[in-house]
Amino acid sequence: MAMASMLCVQIGLAVAVGLIDQIGAEGAAWLRLAWAGVLMLVIVRPRPSAFTKSAFWTCVALGVVTAGVTMLFMAALSRIPLGTASALEFLGPLGVAVAHGQGRNRILWPGLAAAGVVLLTEPWTGDVDLVGVLFALSAALCWACYILLTQRVGDEVAGIKGLGVSMPVAGLVSTAVVGPSIFPQLTPQLLLIGVGLAVLLPVVPFALEMSALRYLSTAAFGTLMALEPAFAMLVGFVLLHQIPAPAAVIGICLVVAAGIGAARTGARATPVPAEIG
Repeated sequence: MAMASMLCVQIGLAVAVGLIDQIGAEGAAWLRLAWAGVLMLVIVRPRPSAFTKSAFWTCVALGVVTAGVTMLFMAALSRIPLGTASALEFLGPLGVAVAHGQGRNRILWPGLAAAGVVLLTEPWTGDVDLVGVLFALSAALCWACYILLTQRVGDEVAGIKGLGVSMPVAGLVSTAVVGPSIFPQLTPQLLLIGVGLAVLLPVVPFALEMSALRYLSTAAFGTLMALEPAFAMLVGFVLLHQIPAPAAVIGICLVVAAGIGAARTGARATPVPAEIG
């Protein structure tokens, strides 16, 4: 189920890449977030009584960060390959896992990930898109904040009610930022595609992850999630015809290895739900 969730995420991103030429990276991000917010509001129907004041504002903050990670990552995809962007973005959760890890070996993972990033970006060629890399790294920072906030929401809010607040907030934030420039470009076909994207990201992945967490420990789940950059590279190759260089393949493998190691040393004692934005 966890692997099916990752596959849904990457296929959804590949579809979103196809929309960049039509409505831009920011438009593709907005379409996904706006519909996801509407769907989650309808499905979850959160009630004020389910939240304390602190929990509610934590959910709002999570929604703002969700919008940030989505829009920044889509901006990165408009400039660099899906596999590279995903591996760079994964440095966010890797950093969280290392920071919360135990044991001396945890200091190995940042170095291993750094080596992977160098191989992915190949700065010695002079062809690296620095703006795209910065977008991906900014998305990584947002994802790190997203994980920490998700843990707090999981601890304070029962079930998936937090998602019923955070996703609508993410939709509102993205609408405020990019909506006015996108509205004139919308067509019925694009709106329909947006519904499909919202189902792929985050409705189905979230349901699959919630089910997976009932059977897997946090360490095992984190280890599986470390495979996401590899899924991104494969989906980018099959659906987007993005052929990675040999150095990039090695770099992604190093980032994945670092993620697996960090997940095993930085797991929480009690599994909590994690949203997919």
